[in-house]
Amino acid sequence: MLEELKQEVYEANMQLPKLDLVTFTWGNVSGIDRDKGLFVIKPSGVEYDKMKPSDMVVVDLDGKVVEGDLNPSSDTPTHTYLYNHFPNIGGITHTHSPWGVSFAAAKMDIPAVSTTHADTFYGDIPCAPALSEKQIKEAYELNTGKVIVDEFEKRGIDPDAVPAVLVSQHGPFSWGPTPDKSVYNAKVLEVSAEISYHALQLTRNEIHVPQYLLDKHYYRKHGANAYYGQNSAKSKEHAEHE
Repeated sequence: MLEELKQEVYEANMQLPKLDLVTFTWGNVSGIDRDKGLFVIKPSGVEYDKMKPSDMVVVDLDGKVVEGDLNPSSDTPTHTYLYNHFPNIGGITHTHSPWGVSFAAAKMDIPAVSTTHADTFYGDIPCAPALSEKQIKEAYELNTGKVIVDEFEKRGIDPDAVPAVLVSQHGPFSWGPTPDKSVYNAKVLEVSAEISYHALQLTRNEIHVPQYLLDKHYYRKHGANAYYGQNSAKSKEHAEHE
């Protein structure tokens, strides 16, 4: 079942240690087949160097295991809730990467202070509130998904334009159209968090990039007028040739 997606999700998970986004088994990636209403996720607590594509677990959008001999990630209810409420996402990554966790521990958004950030995230990466004692005891991982979605709705943030979040006192979640892209966004989040941290140590001045620079960098990679790279909407039109 979903053998190609299992391979894709396995390869995305294997990128986490290579990109220094996880320590031990502290992270997971999933990917969804929207037509079938099923997603594939890393098994819980399995070491990366011992993991195989066949270890990936298939789960439905009610959070029930459909196929797999191993227990799915303990964060499966969070992934399930995000897939059900952010309909355009095709993959989700969760890490405990230290620069991102630093902002989560401080209950701070990661501010858009550089074009590095603006290339991927159209604005600050929000920090959702910490869960209450009741939320944690009641359904910790499910309620983690709920506070994420609630924060995006409350602030009017488009999850496709800002494909990541921090959960206070916990850590980062990122997503994208594919599992691989969700990992890419997790790495950009981590780099952006490190840049922002150092910038905030150097000055207490307002250092957000201006809207016109945010617009320029985000939209040259995204949308109908994107021209960055080789295969964007207008990349061939943008280049000047003799």
